[in-house]
Amino acid sequence: MKVLLVGVGGVGEAIAAIAKPRKWIEQIVLADYNLNRCKEVQKKLGDDERFPVEFIDASNQGMIEELAEKYKVNLIMNAVDPVFNQQIFDAAYNVGATYVDMAMTLSTPHATDPFNQCGVKLGDYQFEKAADWERKGLLAIVGIGVEPGMADVFARYAQDHLFDEIEELGIRDGANLEIKGYEFAPNFSIWTTIEECLNPPVIWEKDRGWFTTAPFSEPETFEFPAGIGKIEVVNVEHEEVLLMPRWVKTKRATFKYGLGDQFIGVLKTLHMLGLDNKEKINVKGVQVAPRDVVAACLPDPAHLGNQMSGKTCAGTWVKGTKDGRQREVYLYQVADNDECMKMWGCQAVVAQTAFSAVIAMDLLEHGVWKGTGVLGPEAFPPDPFMEKMADYGFPYGIKEMTKEVA
Repeated sequence: MKVLLVGVGGVGEAIAAIAKPRKWIEQIVLADYNLNRCKEVQKKLGDDERFPVEFIDASNQGMIEELAEKYKVNLIMNAVDPVFNQQIFDAAYNVGATYVDMAMTLSTPHATDPFNQCGVKLGDYQFEKAADWERKGLLAIVGIGVEPGMADVFARYAQDHLFDEIEELGIRDGANLEIKGYEFAPNFSIWTTIEECLNPPVIWEKDRGWFTTAPFSEPETFEFPAGIGKIEVVNVEHEEVLLMPRWVKTKRATFKYGLGDQFIGVLKTLHMLGLDNKEKINVKGVQVAPRDVVAACLPDPAHLGNQMSGKTCAGTWVKGTKDGRQREVYLYQVADNDECMKMWGCQAVVAQTAFSAVIAMDLLEHGVWKGTGVLGPEAFPPDPFMEKMADYGFPYGIKEMTKEVA
């Protein structure tokens, strides 16, 4: 397989590192706006000739197409902030390559009632193009990171093996990660974090469809495994809620994230000051987006691994019935930062995000996953994916949470 990797930040580096030992990887082109970053990652990979470096402007669809054709790639892997998704997605279609991303095209809140009604939903642009991809015999897999991605595979597995009827699919994400030396240092792209945390969260219900609520709503305490413990989680906009109901039968779908009071406070302050704005403004004759300034002021998550400690847990909580009895389970994956740094040289959050994309490429390369159109992870058989997780260094767990009935 020959891959054009668009974006060589933390997740892009982790994709390359996890893929490197796999013999079926013929070539991964490391392409980024920051050519020095590409060279840094190339060097960490041992200057392997399978990882050439290229400058790319992800906003320039023509440049993406030129690089894809230059290297005759089979697959374009989108590992940049989702603001560039449309151009990369369309470029893959034009050159006839398989497309894979870990976050779908962006949403736009409802103009007059954002906390009740959906405007443009995550992935709407991509799903509107699904018929075109089918007619051309091409495949786009959207949302195949960890969340979305692995968590969606878990939802399909729960439907296929663990439940007769599902009442709710709830993605629950929490961690006990600490970063030394910083008062505030996100462990993932702050650009993406602002987008998903400050937009109205989406909920899906069978009798109502997709609707929105206020950011950070419906707090609940969820107990995470592996010593992470009880954490308060809140509603956040995320792709799983837009993906799971398309292929998995459920009465309700939610996504809740353990952000913490400090993190929520910072996000609210950024919003109050307008620093979450992604549209450019004039600052002393220079056009600049406030959100880009915020990102530039914070440490790069790709270089925080040595200052991080702790674990992060991603998973899918499922409530329903099996054999006429109520059942609750949590399917999850825990990534330990020390182990990820030792094994891949990448911090836990980006490594955990990246491995699913590499497994997806593996399954595509060997004809285990196949199809045409625009498909989420739930559209494919889950067992082959989950069987590979331990081999890739990210074993899953299943925690029975069924409450005893007196």
